Amino acid sequence: MTRRQERPAVPLDDVSKGIIEQLQQDGRRSYAAIGKVVGLSEAAVRQRVQRLVDAGVMQVVAVTDPLELGFARQAMVGIKVSGALEPVADALADLDEVDYVVICAGGFDVLAEVVAETDEHLLETVSQRIRRIPGVASTETFMYLRLRKQTYSWGVR
Repeated sequence: MTRRQERPAVPLDDVSKGIIEQLQQDGRRSYAAIGKVVGLSEAAVRQRVQRLVDAGVMQVVAVTDPLELGFARQAMVGIKVSGALEPVADALADLDEVDYVVICAGGFDVLAEVVAETDEHLLETVSQRIRRIPGVASTETFMYLRLRKQTYSWGVR
């Protein structure tokens, strides 16, 4: 998901939750097939999905393996910030190499996942781009060696 913008909360009824669960199982599932499960027409499912996407509740995307696409390095960068966190998080989110940014509690103020083509690209991204963002006090880079689990099917409540 992209940066959260101030949007009114969208109440999720059981039908919307059912649609989300169906798409979490298979993002290519047809609206007609989803409609049979949740009791709506194909057109009604299409409208519900569009409303959920427009409201920022969900997005339907192809999840790829960066290694298979020519990106040899992935890393999580822990960032300590001096001053306001949001401007640093926003600047990180604007970097093409960064695909995930979260403001957090604990040893770091912000975590950012970086996907890079080479070790040199990762080094340049961290040293020349991330560390030069105003407010970045320090960074620690955790290079990924092997992905063991990545899931997007945690369901709905």
